[in-house]
Formats: sequence, C-alpha cells, structure tokens
Amino acid sequence: MSFKIASSPHHRVSRSTSQIMLLVVLACIPGIIVQALLFGYGVLVQLILAAISAWLAEAIVMVLRNKPALPRLKDHSALLTAVLLAIAIPPYAPWWLIVIGTFFAVVIVKQLYGGLGNNLFNPAMAAYVMLLIAFPLQMTQWLPSISLQPETLTPLDAVCAVFSQYTCSGFSISQLQNSIDGVSMATPLDTLRTDLAAGLTLTESMEAPVFYGIAGAGWLWVNLAYLAGGLILIKLRVIGWRIPVAVLGSLFLVSLLSWLAAADSNPSPLFQLFSGATMLAAFFIATDPVSASTTNRGRLLYGALIGVMIFIIRKYGGYPDGVAFAVLLANMSVPFIDYYTRPRTYGHKARSANK
Repeated sequence: MSFKIASSPHHRVSRSTSQIMLLVVLACIPGIIVQALLFGYGVLVQLILAAISAWLAEAIVMVLRNKPALPRLKDHSALLTAVLLAIAIPPYAPWWLIVIGTFFAVVIVKQLYGGLGNNLFNPAMAAYVMLLIAFPLQMTQWLPSISLQPETLTPLDAVCAVFSQYTCSGFSISQLQNSIDGVSMATPLDTLRTDLAAGLTLTESMEAPVFYGIAGAGWLWVNLAYLAGGLILIKLRVIGWRIPVAVLGSLFLVSLLSWLAAADSNPSPLFQLFSGATMLAAFFIATDPVSASTTNRGRLLYGALIGVMIFIIRKYGGYPDGVAFAVLLANMSVPFIDYYTRPRTYGHKARSANK
C-alpha cells in the first residue's frame, strides 16, 4: 500500500503532467483548423517550426544542465508553449521570428528560472511580447480573411511565404495584405483603434470590409472554435471554470458599461468577446497552472484582472490586442493575490477564541 503525495490543487481525476499538456494541445486543434482555413496554411508551417525549435531548445538546455532530455521532452510542456506561440503570431511571419520566439520562451522564460513549475511568467506570452517589441513590423503582418485576400494561397505557397516572404507565384506579403480593391487590410482590432484615434466614429469605422460579421471577417469562427476546445477542457476537468469565467465575465461587463455610456465610440461586448485572441486567452493561456493563481478566490480575481486589462489596453493602449500584456501583468500580481486569498488554516478561529 502506497501513499501518494501531491501538491494542491488535489484533482479527483489523477493525470500526469504530460497527459494534461497533451490534452490542452489536442483541444487547440479545432481552433487551429479554423484558423488555417480562414487565414491561411501558414499557421501550420509556424506550428511545425515552433515544435521543432521548442524540442531542440529543451534538449540543448537539458544537456547543458547534465540532465536527461527525453523525460523533459515527453512532458509536452515545450510543445504546448510552441503551439500557443505559433497560433498567436501572424501566419505568414518570417520563419526566423517563430524560431527566436520559441527559443526565448523555452530557454529564457522557462528554463532560466529552473524549468517547468518554476517560471514566473507564461512563456508563450512573454515571448510574444518580446517579439512584438523587438520586431513590430513582422508581428503586425496579419492578412485579412481568405474571402478578402486577392490571391488564394496553397499549402506550398504558405511554405514559400514563410521562408521567403513571397508566394510561389511571386506575390509578396505586403501585396497580400491589400484587399481586392487595393485597400490595406489590418485586423479588426487594429483597424478600429486606428480609425477611432483618427477621429472617425464607430459606425464609420465599421463600414470597412474587415468588419464583416459580429467580430470581423473570420475572427468570430476562430474564437468559437477555441471556445469549443476550452469547454471540452472544462468538461474533462483539465482546467477549472473560474479563470475563464472571470476573464470573459469581467471583459463583458466593462465592455457593456462603456458601450452603454458611449455606443458610437466603443464596440459592443460581443465584438470584444469574439475578436482577437480573447477565447484563446481565457481558456488556454490564462489557465496556465504554473503562472496563474492557485486559490479559488484568487483565480476569480486573477481572471477578472486579465479581462479588465484586456479592455483597457485595447481601448487606451498602443497595441490593438492586449491579451499578452494583460496576462503578464496578472502573472506579476499572483503572489499578492495568493497571499490575500489563501484559505484559513483549519481550526484557526477556534484557537484565537481560546486566547
């Protein structure tokens, strides 16, 4: 008879770290498929490059630390980091961007702090912010939805575009960023922020083709796909409900209040919920068990902080989507949140009363 010791939280369904990480990766598949179909096959190329880079970086660090590399590769934590970073960057970003970002995530953010379980920040989001600050041009090369692109790209075109920034037929990425009528196309969040800063009203900005549908052409379906994957994780009890509900609930609430206060300068709550990386953040990024809060009340506060910060950065910040910055700021607050939300020790009140 053996007694198994495990750290909190104590899940009734016992799963190993590798099983949990692999289930999260598998839950990303619906979103990845929709993203590839609507925004191009470049995301699949980025995934392959990211996975290879993550495994290589993890193996190199383990060898340098005189530790066996295979057990670390089998826990799938490096693979999950690679997947989250690959689907967060533009699908046709140059190949070296994802390689640099993945090495930074694994070596600097994760292994430099002692490996899995010791990192202070979410590795994928820390690497995303580093790339956004260091290479802003390459990190904003998002193409419009396939329905608005002047040229339909094949999988071979995607490979050529990632490695040379030109398709096999000779189109450059900058040419593909233009719609059929020659108007430059950015993501809905970026277009909206730029238009409002230029003095346009919300109604005038929403006339752009990129705003087709509730949350922009293609983005609604991508977010719905990641929402479906996230609900599967909650159903399987791989992640808890508190952080996703707090993220989405707080974002919806502050968006609703701002929309009711000034509907012509603030997008609707549905636009906020289904634009950009909202669902990816709520279910796959904010729920990182290492860098998130560990108490039940703390998870609600942690998630609410992320949701509010996403709204603030989107509305007042210099970047169109504030997911990565919001998550990192919340990571910084975790020690404070956990300290003030930790549960009382059993019998604490009784002992105080006796005194």
